[in-house]
Amino acid sequence: MDWSAYPNFSEREFRCRHCGRQEMKPEFMEKLQALRTAYGKPMSISSGYRCADHPIEKAKPSPGMHATGRAADIAVQGAEAVRVLQLALDLGFTGIGVQQKGTGRFIHVDLREQPTIWSY
Repeated sequence: MDWSAYPNFSEREFRCRHCGRQEMKPEFMEKLQALRTAYGKPMSISSGYRCADHPIEKAKPSPGMHATGRAADIAVQGAEAVRVLQLALDLGFTGIGVQQKGTGRFIHVDLREQPTIWSY
């Protein structure tokens, strides 16, 4: 994948923290870059690609969207989280997860088949 097409992101920030691989899909990265461009501020990716053997994925009945390379968690909170959420919906992300309590607050975005929104 040509990472120069995504000037606000680096391959390193999307690597699996379990195995070090990175298998992000270009269609997802294009949409994420569009989100970053519309947001107009830096975005911190707290989780990108996760292999099927990553402990979080292993705890699920089957690996989730991170394991497909079509999901990311954006570390953001408060009014900024509302802005990211609004932009993500406007840009057509179909999976939205909201974690806005305690530490480690983030907005999850993905490109699943069936539109879904949830809270953690």
